[in-house]
Amino acid sequence: MTSSAATAGLGAATLAGINAGHAQQSGTIKIGQMVSLTGPLAVDGVEHKNGLDMAIEEINEAGGILGMTVESVVLDSANQTAEEVSSAANLLIDREGVSAIVNGYNVGANQAEYDAIADAGIIYIHYNTSVGHHEVFESDPERYFGIFMADPAEVYYGYGLPVMLDRIRSQGVWKPENNKIALITGSLPYSIVISNAIRDNAAKYGFEVSFEEVVPVPTTEWGAVLKKVRDDAPAVIANTHFYPGDLAQCQVQFAQNPTNSLVYYQYGPLLKAFSELAGEAARGVLTSSVIGILPDEMGNAFREKYYAKFGDTAEADPGASTYSEMYHYAIAAALAGGVGEPGNHEQNRKVADNLRRFVYRAPFGTLRYDPRFNAAIPYPTLSEDPSLAMPHLLYQITDPAAANPKKLIYPAPYNEAEFTLPPWFK
Repeated sequence: MTSSAATAGLGAATLAGINAGHAQQSGTIKIGQMVSLTGPLAVDGVEHKNGLDMAIEEINEAGGILGMTVESVVLDSANQTAEEVSSAANLLIDREGVSAIVNGYNVGANQAEYDAIADAGIIYIHYNTSVGHHEVFESDPERYFGIFMADPAEVYYGYGLPVMLDRIRSQGVWKPENNKIALITGSLPYSIVISNAIRDNAAKYGFEVSFEEVVPVPTTEWGAVLKKVRDDAPAVIANTHFYPGDLAQCQVQFAQNPTNSLVYYQYGPLLKAFSELAGEAARGVLTSSVIGILPDEMGNAFREKYYAKFGDTAEADPGASTYSEMYHYAIAAALAGGVGEPGNHEQNRKVADNLRRFVYRAPFGTLRYDPRFNAAIPYPTLSEDPSLAMPHLLYQITDPAAANPKKLIYPAPYNEAEFTLPPWFK
């Protein structure tokens, strides 16, 4: 077995070892998922399903969870409204009797699904990237014991961006003509929270927010807001809307008459769809993620395995999120002596305790739940220890036509390239 194959199989090997040392059970375990299989965010939702299914296939090959076969039940949350997500959660609990919901993200639900899940007492792991999760969990940790957010809250994107910009400026390659940041904000709460945090933290690093405008979601016509931004001529344009197709249109329209501004888009350019749509205009764009696959042995091995299964056009980064969640849950449940069905709060508390107790090394870094929030926290924005926190990754698009258009430029020790000045600078 190659070192890459060995690294890719660590989760399966761990689970197989646990299974071998415990009394085997029989039967089926249902794992639910509610993701966008249709609608504007299906580009991620399909990969969230793929990542879950790939993990379940491997887990079953390793003996399931203490001998029990795992199967998925996936429902379409479409536009991710509170009604769609809550309805899906209720169906998974009441009709399907799932032992856990292992999810991607539903950014529009605003924790509307939490109470039904808490009443059932099952485990729910998601990537909603919402500070609202912190607030709900802290309001009653006993009630929401089984609800976990497997990535840091969106507010840390905003706190981290001025830090990253300051780091780029200190390298001397980028010598901004001023200290202005223009903020373009999508109308969803996710985007608004990030923009507010950028504004709150900018001055600490010598920046000022000189322009702000909220745009409707979705949108593809950026001419009016870009004219205002060009008149402001900022050092940085930060757009916290995150749909990749919409952002690609924004970049194409910006490139028709660019200013000497760094351009940062929230999350969307992480996906290859952005570079495919924006073409050469994408070169030089900055983006960030806390669930991006690292360019290390484990990350590269996962990409290779994921593309071999789903094809080179697949998006491995969102697939890695649900893949890792499922493995972490399976190991935690096996160590607890099994899963708990709806209503079995006692057994699910044992599983939840294990999820908090045991760290899982995922393709995107450390998956560890801070007990204050039942959520991951970011490195280095909140924790300076990368063994305890998930890295907040800054990328730059370096070759829009490449199979992997982006390179990781921050933070150390994970970065694989250095920042370069975008080609539109005069």
